[in-house]
Amino acid sequence: MKTLLLLLVLVVVLFVVKRVMAGPSISPAEAEARVKAGTAVLIDVREPDEWSGGVAEPARLCSLSDLRGDRAQWKTVLEENKGKELIVYCASGARSGIVAGMLRKEGFEAVNAGGFGGWRSAGLPVRMP
Repeated sequence: MKTLLLLLVLVVVLFVVKRVMAGPSISPAEAEARVKAGTAVLIDVREPDEWSGGVAEPARLCSLSDLRGDRAQWKTVLEENKGKELIVYCASGARSGIVAGMLRKEGFEAVNAGGFGGWRSAGLPVRMP
């Protein structure tokens, strides 16, 4: 019984920590509205092999590994979108939370739009890269 209670407490603590570390998040519909308004850019941070199943129509493709590496993809996107909000998504919302945190530490305005499944579920446009 004590083990079960301890496990439950640990799960709750991890959930709270994850939510705090992920920072601000928005819905896919709100992300689409901000991109359409021209105040934000949507960025898919999944790895290139994950893009073959489709990406959000307006998304730029810049993987987390590239952000941590030489930034071949990220450099242009960051330069072209100075002053805009950076909205990131991945498969589940976990990696995009990491990316949003990294970008905020570098002084960018960045939010997490969660996972690609949320974009699809909302009926928003998808394209093949």
